[in-house]
Amino acid sequence: MGKNITLIDADPTSFSKLKRIMDETTFSNIFIVMEDKEDVEYVLKNIALIDNKLRIVLVNQWDDPELGKDQDNITIVHSDGLIAAHLYDQLPNVPLVAQNVGLGKGEIMEVHVPFGSSYAYRHIGTIVQRKWKIAALYRDEQQILPTSTTMIRPNDTLLILGKPIVLNGVYKTINKRVGLFPEPFGKNIYLIIDLRHDQKNALLYLKESIYLVDKLEDKSLYVRILYPNNFELIDELKTLESESVSLSICYKNEDVKSLIEYDIYEHNIGLIMNSISTFEAEDLKETLYDLKKLVFLFGDNPLYNIKRSIVLMNENDKMESISSTAFDISETLGLALTLADFDPEGEFESKKMIIEHYETLTDIFGIELNVEQKVANPIRELADIDDVVQIAPFEKSLNTYSYRKLISSKVQDFLLTTKKHPKLLVPFITSEGIH
Repeated sequence: MGKNITLIDADPTSFSKLKRIMDETTFSNIFIVMEDKEDVEYVLKNIALIDNKLRIVLVNQWDDPELGKDQDNITIVHSDGLIAAHLYDQLPNVPLVAQNVGLGKGEIMEVHVPFGSSYAYRHIGTIVQRKWKIAALYRDEQQILPTSTTMIRPNDTLLILGKPIVLNGVYKTINKRVGLFPEPFGKNIYLIIDLRHDQKNALLYLKESIYLVDKLEDKSLYVRILYPNNFELIDELKTLESESVSLSICYKNEDVKSLIEYDIYEHNIGLIMNSISTFEAEDLKETLYDLKKLVFLFGDNPLYNIKRSIVLMNENDKMESISSTAFDISETLGLALTLADFDPEGEFESKKMIIEHYETLTDIFGIELNVEQKVANPIRELADIDDVVQIAPFEKSLNTYSYRKLISSKVQDFLLTTKKHPKLLVPFITSEGIH
């Protein structure tokens, strides 16, 4: 035996023998694993007579609820439960829950990220972790303590912490195949109509939003009307309510930001739809940026007329961060996806890794990718394209009236100045080093 283990051959049902053993050594815990139920009852009585404060762990193999119930210091472990738990752990595609760490109630969980997961190729900082946390990541038999810029990849294993009921939902989301847009940013759609800016197009915006929800699987649309000033129009909007479409009106104009934040959390919102004018008002842009949600900005061309999606190349880490969402919405709406590298300097070699990254995702989503490279000004080139939705990183510095647009050829400096194309803004995390 090991130097810290002593084997004693004795009969624990004998009070005198057991007392002699316990008098010679001070024990703090006793584990009882025996085949005969009557022997267990004798041992429990003997221990209680010798020291009724010792902590006892008893393996109950007989499904007898009366066994040991009179003693407060006994922890009952049922053998059937142990076997079932170990068999369950061997099943594929199930989360592993820490049994003997923390509370042992499922608040620590290990989850494998499969290919096609809605969490694959996402930066941890773009995933809202409310009441749960990604504590560690395992890849290639190495542990990574993640930061907000760590990218999750297929076949990674995540160690997550939180309330068991929350973790069960997170596990299901991680194992959902991409194609459940707008997850993992949230489940449902939120349309904001500010009647100071959107009165002319409010009905069109609502119809576009309903069109999108009808394309999605098991999603709901929540409509929030701000600054109501045309009740005839509001009545017309209400006629479009249904089981999946609900409309709420804000009659108080103070603290609109808190109301919107409440709506987004209350309804598990993943995508917010609004006009550029509404997006720019009431610090809404800053609020949505902080919440790390997808934002759809309406364009002059309605969503149901769109035939293609386009991603204009930008910094490498941003392109990588928004890639899975670009494929996801393209697949959902049946759009042809174009990855466009319009570079006035013709520096195409530096984008090679990004093209390879997007080409890898085509195998996961099973949709075709068109890669277009051209020596051209990206702003002018995009202006000549019709029937597209532009997918771009959601940058904090977006500004309609930025002075940079006077001297810049960067796409992000013009995102809010052109209303021809609808736009999908995707949260991202940038860093000097992406894990």
